Amino acid sequence: MNEPRPSRSATSAQGDTATRDSADKPPRRKPPTSMVVATWAVRACFAFVFAVNVQCALGFTLMPEAYMGAYELAGVPGRVAAQGIGVAFLMWNCTYPLVIWKPQRHTTLAGVVLAQQVVGLIGESAIRATLPAGHDLLASSIDLFIAFDAAGLLLMGISLAVFLFTRNLCSKRREIDS
Repeated sequence: MNEPRPSRSATSAQGDTATRDSADKPPRRKPPTSMVVATWAVRACFAFVFAVNVQCALGFTLMPEAYMGAYELAGVPGRVAAQGIGVAFLMWNCTYPLVIWKPQRHTTLAGVVLAQQVVGLIGESAIRATLPAGHDLLASSIDLFIAFDAAGLLLMGISLAVFLFTRNLCSKRREIDS
């Protein structure tokens, strides 16, 4: 069935409404350079930790045999345990992409990422502290995770703190200017 086409005046009226609606909105201001830099710093720091975590997760999941010896694991149970660690890493990292994409919109989620990092660091440290002597390779493997998680926590925490400070400073300046 053929539907009638809108008349030229109806189309023009719709265009006028769209123009009027956009004229009612204030022009979008370009964010301050400091905010752009802080946003990209958060993205870069969270993306770096995310990339290393995912690389590690894929290694444990796809090539578990390469990691089994470092954790004193062997056979089918060892392979499955290593793969389980990889899957847990992948689950842990599901929170990162939204923060990397739009940190200004997902600051609460960034806080969740930092909380996850703290839980991992405390858990790994507790495991390491209770490890009996004579497991040097296992201890050094856990030490690597502790070192990376501590560095990642610092990197992401500092970048997020600078981002939040900059955002608050920019908001106060906007209020003063208004």
